[in-house]
Amino acid sequence: MKIRFLSKNPHKIAEATTILGPTGVEVIPVSLAIDELQSSDTEWIVRDKALRAFEKLGHPLFIEQTGLFLSRLHGFPGGLTQVFWDTVKADRMCEVFGSGVDTGVVARTRIGYCDGRRVHQFEGEIAGNIAPEPRGDRAFQWDCVFIPEGHDQTFAEMGERKNEISMRRRALDAFARYLKEASDV
Repeated sequence: MKIRFLSKNPHKIAEATTILGPTGVEVIPVSLAIDELQSSDTEWIVRDKALRAFEKLGHPLFIEQTGLFLSRLHGFPGGLTQVFWDTVKADRMCEVFGSGVDTGVVARTRIGYCDGRRVHQFEGEIAGNIAPEPRGDRAFQWDCVFIPEGHDQTFAEMGERKNEISMRRRALDAFARYLKEASDV
């Protein structure tokens, strides 16, 4: 089964391809400019973006939104993670949120699949902590500052092993189960 994935992020495309490939789903990258809502409500962002993308493309597709939910900030930035990250960056993120009493964070991915009739959403999350300093490759945004619970390495230091436990993995697994069940009907 081939499925379109709207993303300009080559790291997200590579992870989706690696994770969905063994399930028989071939990811077809699509790069379209879609104005994204700015909101802390990830479910709303995903629904809106999936509908806008379907409207432009006219074919079933999926999109994804991944965010950090910092416990020290009561779940902020959530759906605003990209704007937050672009402002704060790795060193400042660790300086402000990687030390002290509460370094807790949840990384959450929400996938929106628009089949032309409705938007189906799938979510995956993993708890962790912000590292005291950035570690590993800084190419994929906050991977260099996120240490998943039960581990001592950041996602960036884990390399491909990240794909075994990540929030994106969990969301894509739920999506793949849905696609399989839908095709069996």
